[in-house]
Amino acid sequence: MKSYISNLSFVTILTALICSSYFLHADEKKPPFDEVFKKLDTEVRAALNKDRTEGLKELERVGNLLSKDYPEEHMPYAMLNAVARMTSDQEKSINILKRLAALDDSNPQISRIISQAKGELKKREALGKPLDMKFTAMDGSEVDISKMKGKVVLIDFWATWCGPCVREIPSVKKTYDELHSKGFEIIGISLDSNKEKLEDFIAKNDMPWPQFFDGKGWKTSLAQEHGISSIPAMWLVDKKGNLVDQNARADLEKKVEKYLAL
Repeated sequence: MKSYISNLSFVTILTALICSSYFLHADEKKPPFDEVFKKLDTEVRAALNKDRTEGLKELERVGNLLSKDYPEEHMPYAMLNAVARMTSDQEKSINILKRLAALDDSNPQISRIISQAKGELKKREALGKPLDMKFTAMDGSEVDISKMKGKVVLIDFWATWCGPCVREIPSVKKTYDELHSKGFEIIGISLDSNKEKLEDFIAKNDMPWPQFFDGKGWKTSLAQEHGISSIPAMWLVDKKGNLVDQNARADLEKKVEKYLAL
């Protein structure tokens, strides 16, 4: 399953976990950022592997220090982004995400982290509220969640290259076939980059619901906007238009039946 950092490997994050011993006195010259990474990579790996909880604390501490000393580098912010998504402390997570979302976005690499943070915040704040999503589907139809009240809608973030996504299709289709006539709809948000391959897959697997596609893969606009960092991700919208479940994959049919009955 893809992690929250689709463009940064976890190994790179480990490389960035640098102990604070490198920080110099104000009158000494600061070493190049890349040099610091290379020099202390081994020690950092050992520290993280020893204890995940303490490793996350170190990740946050060093991320804060590095962002102060090397504010032009994107990796310190990627480290803090990692803490926000991996920690069980929700208050800390939200505070870090808000800090990242408020950064200057003039650096393209930092801008990507800002977008991820904004998307994650939006995702966390969206549950229980009306979901705003509209687009032109691949078949030319106009999709607007706000105009689908009275229906229970599954929003399926997926891709043809995602094994777990493909394995979910029979379950999704079964639920659609059984409950579509009762008011169940599906909207696909594809994270594919090859339109022809996607169209062939949809046709062969008889998936009649509308699909969003912009060809950007992990950078798919609606996925980034809504904080999607791993797929399959299945969201459920109730008949009032409120987002009620961000993990609808589990017991999908029962959940749809429940919200159709309300």
